[in-house]
Amino acid sequence: MPVSPSYSPTPPRIQPFNRSTSDSYTAYCSRVLILLAGIAAVLGAVTPSGLAEEPATSTGTYSIRLRAQSEVTPGSGRYHRTIKPETWSASDTAVIVCDMWDSHHCLNAVRRVGEVAPRMNALLVELRKHGATIIHAPSGCMEAYVDAPARVRAQKIKPAANVPSDISTWCDRIDSESSIPYPLDQSAGGEDDDLVEHAQWAATLKAAGRNPRAPWLKQTDMLTIDNGRDYISDSGTEIWSILEDRRIKHVALVGVHTNMCVLGRPFGLRQLASHGKQVALIRDMTDTMYDPRCWPYVSHFSGTDLIVDHIERHVCPSFTSADILGGQEFRFAGDLRPRLAILIAEDEYETEITLPEFVASHLGGYRVQLVFGDAQAQGVLPGIEQIASADALLVSMRRRPIQADQLAVVRQFVDAGKPVIGIRTASHAFCLRDKPPATGLAEWREFDGEVLGGSYTNHYGNNDHPQISVVQSPADTPLAQSLKGLSFVSTGSLYKVLPLGAGTQPLLMGAIANQKPEPVAWTNVRAGGGRTFYTSLGHKGDFAQDAFRLLLANGIHWACDQPLVTIESIKQQREHYHAGHGKQRK
Repeated sequence: MPVSPSYSPTPPRIQPFNRSTSDSYTAYCSRVLILLAGIAAVLGAVTPSGLAEEPATSTGTYSIRLRAQSEVTPGSGRYHRTIKPETWSASDTAVIVCDMWDSHHCLNAVRRVGEVAPRMNALLVELRKHGATIIHAPSGCMEAYVDAPARVRAQKIKPAANVPSDISTWCDRIDSESSIPYPLDQSAGGEDDDLVEHAQWAATLKAAGRNPRAPWLKQTDMLTIDNGRDYISDSGTEIWSILEDRRIKHVALVGVHTNMCVLGRPFGLRQLASHGKQVALIRDMTDTMYDPRCWPYVSHFSGTDLIVDHIERHVCPSFTSADILGGQEFRFAGDLRPRLAILIAEDEYETEITLPEFVASHLGGYRVQLVFGDAQAQGVLPGIEQIASADALLVSMRRRPIQADQLAVVRQFVDAGKPVIGIRTASHAFCLRDKPPATGLAEWREFDGEVLGGSYTNHYGNNDHPQISVVQSPADTPLAQSLKGLSFVSTGSLYKVLPLGAGTQPLLMGAIANQKPEPVAWTNVRAGGGRTFYTSLGHKGDFAQDAFRLLLANGIHWACDQPLVTIESIKQQREHYHAGHGKQRK
């Protein structure tokens, strides 16, 4: 469906404070507030006394792609991410706008609200136009709306006969989360501001007569409130009663902050899900309160992804604004993370355990999607179609022909010239050893030579652990230089991979007694120009060594054209990740 005309795809952006300029920080903060108001004016957002421009209709239906996650096997801690299409009628749908306040004690949170609000407003306008119910819930700000018709309308709704006894209280967790570690530490409050900026922002708020710890007075004017149709409430009882009165079948939440208010408010995801509502998070219309200086030490946007994963696994499904507005899902301008998809389907080296831990420790600057093989059907990888939107693909599979349509997704990805990373058994990922695939499955025997650049035939004895060292005459490239001096003993067998293809550049060699050394890591620039990094290492014991972690991390970074790291930073990342666990906000 086309985007509403009121949506500006390129709204003015709030730029970070630049200390190199002669501006005072107070003047900068004032400009932030002025710019927020200016964006609202450009969008034509109405104040609580305004009215809608168009009458509501009841003709809107939307193809919603609900994304949820289910365990590969019970208790495994590994999840398939799958999509379930549904058709929603706008008239059966309510959207709750959570805590999109006009200010916040975290300056970066203010910036991000200012960035997401135009797209959110377009979403509300589109849904409202077709008869959806919009409930604005700026918690603690009801005094600003005492006389607003949308507030009065909410108060006039008769309490429902089935109001849950605890719907007026905050909810820290529900039964489905009871034994699950929280995915990030938010116990310090989650502010990710620069400390100097934060102090100056607090001073600006105080000078403006606002409480620096709770400066919100109302919902941002960048969102339209239609006093002819909308509701305003922060009461769990009132909002539940509105949903019942309107006979709402589907409830979607937008707003901030996902890991705190969106989950925990009386009208939040936990309460609605636990009391039987069909609720969903619109995952690109939200933000977290997460500071990357806290565990698990990932980027702010990766912190949001971790919370979305948690919600999809234990609370409710999600979808994006693109299901309503069309086009691409919203992405913050500062979210420059490469999107990395990882296929894991092998029964030898436990990479279903080692790779997720490696991702959590060292790839916090990536947007990672793990795709696991089905535990029951050998030729199926649930969710593999989602790799089409990835920027890079890592393969850890072993002798597994897959469904023809799923293999076509992999081929299309490679043909697009995107980066590919392979470890260990990726050299024989999509074919059996000496027999054809089963009916309905397809193979790719040439994947090793065509994509990885190797010629795998077999391996030496499992007890012959190779000594790993850099090649004698390394290429003078940043990747080769980052591995300079690397030396360790692999815990796995040595693969026979020679000869390598024409576009390859060996990086590391493996040697065992009385045998010719074999390359164990190399780069390959494919015929179409796509980058490939491959290593035949990847035994469970290899992942326990910082030297291997450095090799794999920098191989991925090279393939994705990201900055390389040192072994010191690898050690620090590993130690930091294993030092902490998530803490709920109390």
